[in-house]
Amino acid sequence: MRKYLTNKNVVGQSPLFKSKTDGNQLKKRLRQWQHSRSWARLICEAEKMWGLESRELKRLGAIELIQLQNEMPFNVRRRVNFWLVRYSGATRLEE
Repeated sequence: MRKYLTNKNVVGQSPLFKSKTDGNQLKKRLRQWQHSRSWARLICEAEKMWGLESRELKRLGAIELIQLQNEMPFNVRRRVNFWLVRYSGATRLEE
């Protein structure tokens, strides 16, 4: 006996192509991910200056870190904290 597909059988399946809005949403998420990762990398680079012997470089690293924290948008701080954990950064941002 042959089985014929009905609407009931097809409902649970995903479409063969993605809509344009799915692609835009994916691009938006990728952009947010890259933006957060970039902030975390800048913070880690400023932290590395603290480990140097030069007192002047330590001071510059502290100034840079404070400036980065003040410039960072509040809505990305949770994501940046995630990347700081991944990069073994010492800094954590308040949300």
